Amino acid sequence: MQRIQDKLQNNEKLLSIYFTAGYPSLEDTVPILESLQENGVDMVEIGLPFSDPLADGPTIQASGTQALKNGMTTTLLFEQLKDIRKTVSIPLIIMGYFNPVLQYGVENFCKKCQEIGIDGLILPDLPLAEYKEHYKPIFEKYGLSNTFLITPQTSEERIKQLDNASDGFIYMVSSASVTGSQSGFGNAQMDYFTRIKNMNLNNPQIVGFGISNTETFKAATTHAKGAIIGSAFIKILTEKGLNGISDFVKLIR
Repeated sequence: MQRIQDKLQNNEKLLSIYFTAGYPSLEDTVPILESLQENGVDMVEIGLPFSDPLADGPTIQASGTQALKNGMTTTLLFEQLKDIRKTVSIPLIIMGYFNPVLQYGVENFCKKCQEIGIDGLILPDLPLAEYKEHYKPIFEKYGLSNTFLITPQTSEERIKQLDNASDGFIYMVSSASVTGSQSGFGNAQMDYFTRIKNMNLNNPQIVGFGISNTETFKAATTHAKGAIIGSAFIKILTEKGLNGISDFVKLIR
């Protein structure tokens, strides 16, 4: 968790990248992480593929389907990452759906994350009330930050509740659509970014959904601490493989 806090406290706008573990090829997880760090990415969300990804657009869904076909599992991901802290020092977050975590065992999952050096989790379908009642002590025991999502439709009361339960950053979803379904930000979204900034929340915000190039990265980070790129990065992996990573990151920054 401290690695996340350290990144959030520096003055730069943060670039976070999401990719699906085990894609394009099963053994690509660690090489992608090492390449992203080498090319100056600040933080990485490692996607744990799931068979029923409700919030994901077609690009991320397709990568998850292929990763599962490749043989990716929770156990295998932990095996791949067991020595990751020997080569990668930037914050690493596992993002996925709650079902695989529940199947693995929440405490066992969190314990494994701590052993490996994972800094936090993003589980969009884990409700706040469930988290506070059943799982918050487990996350805290193993030093894991839990990141909640907000959308333009989230009420101010709810946002404050999520902010109070957070200890890292707020994942600010730019729209109510699925990932990868938009190519820019309109006035309504910029007004939303401004409105959240003016709430003066305890936790900084990082914007996700709809960031794919320098223009959208700059727009998203005008009022937020950073931005997350997922679908656009996975498209590059699909088209160019790991060889496309360096040029992609340079285009964003």
